Amino acid sequence: MSHFPASRPIAAPGSLARSLHELAWRGVAFGADRVPAPDQPFWRGIAATGTRSWLDTGDLDEAGRLWCASFSALTTNNTLLNKEVQKGLYDGLVRETHALVRQLPAQDQVVEIAFLLNAHHGLRLASRFGGRVSVELHTDLSNDVERSVAFGRRYFAICPEHFIVKVPLTPAGLLATRQLRADGIPVNFTLGFSARQNLIATAIAAPSYVNVFLGRLNAYVADNGLGDGKDVGEKVTLASQRAVRSRSAGRQVATLQIAASMRSGKQVADLAGVDVHTMPGKAAAEAQAAGGAVRDRTGDDPAVVVAGQQGLEALWQITPECLALADSLESKPPATPGDLVARAAAHGLGDLFPAFSTEESAAVTSDGKIPKHARWATRIAAGTAGVDSLLTAAALGSFTVDQTALDDRIRRFIAA
Repeated sequence: MSHFPASRPIAAPGSLARSLHELAWRGVAFGADRVPAPDQPFWRGIAATGTRSWLDTGDLDEAGRLWCASFSALTTNNTLLNKEVQKGLYDGLVRETHALVRQLPAQDQVVEIAFLLNAHHGLRLASRFGGRVSVELHTDLSNDVERSVAFGRRYFAICPEHFIVKVPLTPAGLLATRQLRADGIPVNFTLGFSARQNLIATAIAAPSYVNVFLGRLNAYVADNGLGDGKDVGEKVTLASQRAVRSRSAGRQVATLQIAASMRSGKQVADLAGVDVHTMPGKAAAEAQAAGGAVRDRTGDDPAVVVAGQQGLEALWQITPECLALADSLESKPPATPGDLVARAAAHGLGDLFPAFSTEESAAVTSDGKIPKHARWATRIAAGTAGVDSLLTAAALGSFTVDQTALDDRIRRFIAA
């Protein structure tokens, strides 16, 4: 099965796009509803280590209870937005948007309405808290370079002072990120799970931010009986931080490392000094309640207990082959997603961008956020799929399920 479906025309050209962008601002009196940002000594201490603190929530009320002077951004995704849309908060906006896009093909209507919902909710977050907001592309675009770039540019045009565009880790996403960064558009390159993934992304595309979803890494190890799951995600995050800093050294604009998918307040202190923390409300509240002094932990390398020969070491190791691939891709960027996949395979890293059959893709999605290791152990051992690439595919599959739930609500209005 190909990774790369044929590119489709951009759905909303010219005057229609302008009308949609104006509608995204409907009802947003920017800054009029700004919440207080009190000083919190604990978060000031985290900032002193060099860490930027972001909240990982789309819930305006939850964010309002936690926001303080040391927080600088919020990040949303299709899961978090779906929770807000399913409350019925934006049904009226869906109807208004549908009136503008009803002449488009049905699925293009859905993508445009979902885009507008993301933009409008992002504007509400930016207005209330004054920080930057990561806004996510529709999952339909994950393997389409041209449309990812087009929608990324449109997001940025709506609110260049506050919007960061989230692009998923796929071969097409890497090429789209490279183009968006050439335009000066900040990109949160998401769904990363290893130091090597983030090194390659930094080499090719120089995104503003890369991620390690560390909580899911710990869950993968524990849930699959490969170890106790303790500190695996932390080890990978710290290894990725060092790799990304090294690759960014000397650049005018550095790529920053995000510690994402935090599950507890303890992880906030354990990863102090990492460029960015993006924390769900529960983890942020736990960290603040625990308080205490913190120090820069980016030189740490936690020991972990994992089963041998399971491919887990590839999560934190940077091999000579990986460095050679990064050097090659930086000096001669890939022309197409297929070129990127082929060159990774030629360097002995075919497991970075595995191809999945239709049945395998369905299995990845059915596993949920945490793949079942036994299902994939043969491919991992053969070097045709990595633990990191499986987790990335599972994360994209999970977001697609939530995107579909959001899209289905939109479709009910289109059909009415």
